Amino acid sequence: MIKQKKRESNRREFIKKSTLAAMSAILGAKIVFADNFPTGMIPAGLAHTSEAFNLPGKSPNLVVLNDKPINAETPPEYLDDALTPNNLFFVRNNGLPPTNINLNNWTLSIEGESARQKKTYTLAELKSKFKHYSYQLTLECGGNGRKEFNPPAKGNQWSTGAVGCAEWTGVRLKDVLEDIGIKSDAVYVAYYGKDTHISGDPKKVVISRGVPIAKALEEESLIAWAMNGEDIPMLNGYPLRLVFGGFPASCSGKWLSKIVIRNQVHDGPKMTGQSYRVPCKSVAPGTKVNDEDMCIIEGMPTKSLITYPKSGAMIRLDQKLPIRGKAWTSTEQVKSVAYSIDFGVTWQACQLEKPANRYAWQPFSAKIEFPQEGYYEVWARATDISGNSQPMLLPGWNPRGYLNNACHRIAIKVQKS
Repeated sequence: MIKQKKRESNRREFIKKSTLAAMSAILGAKIVFADNFPTGMIPAGLAHTSEAFNLPGKSPNLVVLNDKPINAETPPEYLDDALTPNNLFFVRNNGLPPTNINLNNWTLSIEGESARQKKTYTLAELKSKFKHYSYQLTLECGGNGRKEFNPPAKGNQWSTGAVGCAEWTGVRLKDVLEDIGIKSDAVYVAYYGKDTHISGDPKKVVISRGVPIAKALEEESLIAWAMNGEDIPMLNGYPLRLVFGGFPASCSGKWLSKIVIRNQVHDGPKMTGQSYRVPCKSVAPGTKVNDEDMCIIEGMPTKSLITYPKSGAMIRLDQKLPIRGKAWTSTEQVKSVAYSIDFGVTWQACQLEKPANRYAWQPFSAKIEFPQEGYYEVWARATDISGNSQPMLLPGWNPRGYLNNACHRIAIKVQKS
């Protein structure tokens, strides 16, 4: 039995070395630290790239995953700005945006069994009645990184770019809720928007999600009408939307027309079943999980992304490689970011900036020296103030492919001086 296990181990090691040798040939360079390369992965330098398409009001550099409804992500190298430009901010829609918007007629109603009164505000009333606030808030789709799950998970096959950080301006949700009055039995706050179901049926609600009352009452929870000092782009919710940093972006309802204060966990479309839920306990890949064993996603995991250079960059051995990126978390802030060039055996600290406010992403940077020529991968790993770090490889599998916060990696080829 021991000899059999040894033979099997030797066989796997031979296959791994043969595979890496073949990959090195394709990459055109020796994979430095190849012995450390994780089994079952392919080098980032061989990763698939997608064709870019044009969307109204958006950069042609966005990669479209779906056109009805429109869903498009931002390649990591276009997330290098301190704040994500409006035309580069990702798009995640469940229905069709409203048409023929008249700002003079746009209203927001507040109601629900836990509201002390029902009230409707015009846009002008919202802007004049309540104090304005601006916060830098990171929004990330709960399925960002779904593409890496195996067995494949149902849904848009997001790579790394369903995330962005913008400066949002509006009024605090808590100020509006306090104006209405909240009953002591309030549990959840949820939204309804004016988007249309892809079937065209005006009676069908596209999506109606919500957040616990404590989240709704946070200082940074906004009813926003501006993004980076301009009108919110149509595809991102113009003229009014909710913005909740730290929670799945699906909670930040677009084309906002109604808010309900509930005395129970909200049960609107995309809140029940397995939507935006993960198994309450870890399961093996491919396991079928019953609805009652799924738990609602709230805080998003700590994560980071290398935004410079683009994967596949080449550098001379006598040069240092500058890297930049962004890190974000649903906790108070990211405490540290480190990089590795030997597939996670050793890690070196990056310089990390403090967040502008809670839920803003944090820029990081470093300069890297390489010991010899060849193929490398630069991996980035963020750790928050609670000690939560990104896993090197894919975290726990789940049926819908949510919450992938595995370390981001880019390919680098080092040539002779």
